[in-house]
Amino acid sequence: MPGMTMTEKILAKHAGKGRVEPGENIWVNIDLLMTHDVCGPGTIGIFYEQFGKNAKVWNPNKVVIIPDHYIFTADLKCHRNVQILRDFVKQQGIKYYYDPDFVTMEPTMPTPYKDPTKTRYKGVCHKALPEEGHVRPGEILLGTDSHTCTAGAFGQFATGIGNTDAGFVLGTGKLWMKVPPTMKFVFHGEIPPYLTAKDLILAVIGQIGVDGATYRSMYFAGEGIGSLTLEDRMTLTNMAIEAGGKNGVCDVDEKTLRYVRARSNVASWEVVRDDADAEYFATYEWDLAKMEPMVAKPHSPDNKDTARNCENVAVDRAYLGSCTGGKITDMIFAANILNGRRVKIPTFVVPGSTEVHADMKQLNLRGMPKGANEKSIEEALQDAGCTMGPSGCAACLGGPADTFGRLQAAEVCISTTNRNFPGRMGGKNASVYLASPLTVAASALTGRVTDPREFISGRIETGEAGVV
Repeated sequence: MPGMTMTEKILAKHAGKGRVEPGENIWVNIDLLMTHDVCGPGTIGIFYEQFGKNAKVWNPNKVVIIPDHYIFTADLKCHRNVQILRDFVKQQGIKYYYDPDFVTMEPTMPTPYKDPTKTRYKGVCHKALPEEGHVRPGEILLGTDSHTCTAGAFGQFATGIGNTDAGFVLGTGKLWMKVPPTMKFVFHGEIPPYLTAKDLILAVIGQIGVDGATYRSMYFAGEGIGSLTLEDRMTLTNMAIEAGGKNGVCDVDEKTLRYVRARSNVASWEVVRDDADAEYFATYEWDLAKMEPMVAKPHSPDNKDTARNCENVAVDRAYLGSCTGGKITDMIFAANILNGRRVKIPTFVVPGSTEVHADMKQLNLRGMPKGANEKSIEEALQDAGCTMGPSGCAACLGGPADTFGRLQAAEVCISTTNRNFPGRMGGKNASVYLASPLTVAASALTGRVTDPREFISGRIETGEAGVV
């Protein structure tokens, strides 16, 4: 019999089986369920409807609720969603709830936190989950958000589910799942200074298409993945869903273990690896030395091209943020391009979490604590003319009309976000080019899609940023 992949091993263990096969349907026990302000109210409604008005969740310590999507808006329905979460947390005794404490039931724009270290609010759920110690190798994480697959960068099985499935998990701690086959994506060589994981995943999606990995596990391997920062690996697994993937996953190495050991609120876990003789649905390979900075042109993540080929495309706006492009290393990449220069177009910056925002204030451009005469990451971006917003999902998925950075008309935007469908970032007539933080920053300086090699002279150091 052939060996098993990482995903197969994790699912087998959680099903109480010694072995599972792709396509097999199994009951699995869930380690953690996450929900937020968009899908949480619907999930809660289904839970009470199906299990009874006095029902209790299967384990209040294994449910994590992180409001993050529609926070900074005057829309009263958005505020109501947050209040529904608060009421549920109180009723159920949920231990892990990260409240946007500045949101009230008034139809006014909330006043953002003054200090990102002095609020219970955490920002984007996919960044907050590992920061707060909820992500570990070998576990199963389910979330009512398609980008829950981000956590696969930590060697776990993580995937998004709908409100109905989530309501069932709330009541039972279990879910009926089909074992996905695994596709292997191998990157040879060390990551060059002008590329980030965003370029890699755009190359993958551009080759296999937005349905090329439908209900399959996407395993990212090779020395190229080992050379990425842990945060950059999160970009790969985050966008597995953009290829239709059930989950994305990376090998566990010392970078992973160092982070999890420092953060985890559980003492032990199991590191799982692919067997040497594991079978894959398909295998793809790339040489990083031959790869160029990539973009996804409107209106699909698989509409790939090189940044160099699009250098005649004028852009009206640049956007740095989201669970894909709002991590601290993303901000360091962009700040090093923009430092000492001025943006030519409106450029909006949204930290992926309040921890990222705090780090932007206290770290220098090398990812180390800044000295008295050094600029912080935030200062470098502001001095370049960028407009800073509070942490959150913001314009990544459009939102109400008063959302920070939202596209309102027929603008052309270059963005570090993960989707560029019509209307995704707001205006239905807008056009969005997806790119790495390096390419977005370079384009902000010129007002056109720009290959970042025009502004990069050597490797950008990220120091201890995002390490532990």
